[in-house]
Amino acid sequence: MSVKPHIKKIAAAAFAVAFVSGTSFATYEHFRKPDTLTAWVDTNPNIVKARFDEKNTGPNVAMIPADFTYASQKATKAVVHIKSTLKPERTVSQQEIPDELKDFFGGRNPFGGDTPQRGRGQKAQASGSGVIINPDGYIVTNNHVIQGAETLDVTLADKRTYKAKVIGTDPNTDIALIKIEAKDLPALSFGSSEGVKVGQWVLAVGNPFNLTSTVTAGIVSAKGRSINILGENSKAPIESFIQTDAAVNPGNSGGALVDLNGNLIGINTAIASQTGSFAGYSFAVPSSIAHKVVEDISKFGSVKRGYLGVGISEVDGEKVKTYDLKVNEGVRVESFADQSAARDAGIKVGDIITKIDGQMIESVPQLQEAIAQHKPDDAVMVNVNRDGADKVVKVVLKSNTGSLEASAAVKTLDNLGIELQNLTGQQKRAWEIEKGVIVSQINPGKVRQNTDMQDGFVITKIDKTPVGSVEEAVKVLEGKRGGVMMEGVYPGNQETQYYAVGL
Repeated sequence: MSVKPHIKKIAAAAFAVAFVSGTSFATYEHFRKPDTLTAWVDTNPNIVKARFDEKNTGPNVAMIPADFTYASQKATKAVVHIKSTLKPERTVSQQEIPDELKDFFGGRNPFGGDTPQRGRGQKAQASGSGVIINPDGYIVTNNHVIQGAETLDVTLADKRTYKAKVIGTDPNTDIALIKIEAKDLPALSFGSSEGVKVGQWVLAVGNPFNLTSTVTAGIVSAKGRSINILGENSKAPIESFIQTDAAVNPGNSGGALVDLNGNLIGINTAIASQTGSFAGYSFAVPSSIAHKVVEDISKFGSVKRGYLGVGISEVDGEKVKTYDLKVNEGVRVESFADQSAARDAGIKVGDIITKIDGQMIESVPQLQEAIAQHKPDDAVMVNVNRDGADKVVKVVLKSNTGSLEASAAVKTLDNLGIELQNLTGQQKRAWEIEKGVIVSQINPGKVRQNTDMQDGFVITKIDKTPVGSVEEAVKVLEGKRGGVMMEGVYPGNQETQYYAVGL
């Protein structure tokens, strides 16, 4: 994949925390839309597959091969080519202030004239794929395909080109939703990845090496794979990939993995390779996860994801012997988070989780996938084995903060995509700053998407209100609507900088 050019080694985590963030870092605007953005196909009753020739019987009966033409024709029409022009490495500059924030400066540009141009620098380009999931121009792709993009150009299968805008992203799953201004487009329906079987034929459709509308075939090699590739850009990565041997190469990222009915069962995301090119295995985000992410982004602007609140490890032969377990498969509860929905429901350390809502759980990725389909306040039925006795426990999931909803200020920080820290006395003296908070990290969000702010920026005022601590900054942000104006300086440069971001 174009965003994963370096070598990725597959390594299973021995221990994982089975909770996920309740938010994504969305850069979206509200729009009129149906209650459901995408179409969903629950079952595949008419799936095309290899079959025996019914006209002939006997030991030498011929097998009629599977036909890939229907799925190929259907999928290629809905798969697009995405070219992203990346923001160049440059010094900090400012963006034009949104209309809703101009009142802070009497309707004037606070920089005293025309908005300064961005610093000079060579603009790199990246290439990937996407899948049309709604006739009105909504496209699902990988977060890494559009991350850091200044502009996005989308080319359809019929060669029409459009500029795209980012609706929202979820680094935890490497899924993003973008939109082009077009109507009546061919769109793929989501199929059920839970019903996908190992050994089943699948097709990968995308644009490898800028070769548009390329189709490759393979089988599902495994499900519920974790290959530890999402931790670089996310706080609580969820990896439960569908593994296939369909050839996938740089440029396929964000493309479609479909069954032989042409239903979307996954988003091609990564390869395992020593060279950066296909070496036999490829990995796709299952539709059960991707569908939940894009629906949440379209409705709420962020992902409403449930929180189980347990630390878990997979059951293996050694654990069976060490703990004298009565089951050979499942995940063992090792610990609890401070605010744990599982503990509140009566689950205990040492319990073996064997099912979620009737679905067998044999690995950490399977549990993550099952929980990732739910939002806070959803109830899930958890089967546990405790000292040989099977129990069913009803667990009401929480948000990642432990409560059912995060505070308005926390949501604002997540939406902005910034993390704040208090200034130390030494920093204040060295930088000659009396009050302020430092932007310690910029994550995917509106600040990164719409400004040139860099890590290390010291915010001294928010909407003209001085802030001297993270607590004060959070208090100012509480309940903000429309947008915010952040004023401050960079250490070693006393020139005041302004960053305006619409919310």
